[in-house]
Amino acid sequence: MNTPLSEDLRPALLEDVVGQDHLLFEKSFFNELIKEKKPLSLLFWGPPGCGKTTLARIYAKSLGGSFFQFSAVSTSLSDLKELIKKSESQPLMYAKLIIFLDEIHRFNKSQQDFFLPYLESGKFILIGATTENPSFSLNNALLSRMRVFTLNSLSKPALARLLSRYEKQREPLPIDSKAKELLIQMAHGDGRYLLNLIENIKLYNPKNTLNAPELKELLQKRAALFDRAGEGHFNLISALHKSIRGSDPDASVYWLARLLKAGEEPLYISRRLIRAASEDIGLADPQALTYALNSHKTFQILGSPEGEIALAQTVIYLSLAPKSNACYLSYKKALTLSDQSNHLTPPPHILNAPTKLMKEIGYGKGYQYDPDCSDQFSGQNYFPEELQERPSLYHPKEMGQEREMKKRLDYFNALREKK
Repeated sequence: MNTPLSEDLRPALLEDVVGQDHLLFEKSFFNELIKEKKPLSLLFWGPPGCGKTTLARIYAKSLGGSFFQFSAVSTSLSDLKELIKKSESQPLMYAKLIIFLDEIHRFNKSQQDFFLPYLESGKFILIGATTENPSFSLNNALLSRMRVFTLNSLSKPALARLLSRYEKQREPLPIDSKAKELLIQMAHGDGRYLLNLIENIKLYNPKNTLNAPELKELLQKRAALFDRAGEGHFNLISALHKSIRGSDPDASVYWLARLLKAGEEPLYISRRLIRAASEDIGLADPQALTYALNSHKTFQILGSPEGEIALAQTVIYLSLAPKSNACYLSYKKALTLSDQSNHLTPPPHILNAPTKLMKEIGYGKGYQYDPDCSDQFSGQNYFPEELQERPSLYHPKEMGQEREMKKRLDYFNALREKK
């Protein structure tokens, strides 16, 4: 059996784990869980290749139970039901049942509900791993029954230790120091990907020591199978985003297909579409954000391949939507102004006065309730009084729905000048 290097070198002890120092220091909660052998259902959330599966196995081993590993990509509820049925009929063989479910976010919300009664009764311990934000990808009811541990991408020093461990346990790599720096950089914080790259080098079996340019040329030839976390990943998602921004639906749906065929996580794509709807379209077409959010939810409900149709629909809609970054630019200007004036307080007339003292010192004095004013508009100042000129941050463009926004803005500005 040809075991992948990442599996062959997987740490079996907590002290051998690289990275995630925020979880593994001596007095950390996770460390205490292992020392005390405390059985809890856990969720590990982090990017690919950061050690989620490794920590799950180490924790399960500390409990000494019957450990079973599944992936939500290839596992059905019937598989889990069969295991639970066996554990109930053979309690001695399946004592302290521990189920590890990788890619748990691939289960939809109704599938996740399956676990609730078992976790409530303590029938088994569930350990999940996900690359998706659990606030959006997991049921609140399930999330409340699990302890969440957030893992980070591996730092360059952590990847260097991983590389050093390989060379100590196996053999030195035929690359110089600059090439090692390049290798670590190409891993993009993914320990599994680093070990995949090392396997590529060994498969090539260079006769001489490689320098950085030679290594880059070698890995470019052989890295396609592992490109999801590399440069190709960023190139394809950039091509999709810029095609949408450039109002080209044909190119946009082409790059979407390329991404999905390459194995890109569909919910990552949908999050990028949400970003495009906010950043590049904004209020020129407020429906764009609704489309993007709905396609994200649709994919969560349907999964692949049906959910991918919703992504294609949204990509085409966003491509043909009017474009405006006025909202995005106004927020950037507001951030700059905030940095310059964050010491200033709101004007007293718009502050609430819940106590007698606050009323006496002028809180709320002179505030006008706009719905009771003529034109339902008071024209009062809502910026800090210390600002000498009223800032102008939002400048809508003559594009799509923002034409209407500009009319409204001009209307209120004209009323403000009359007050």
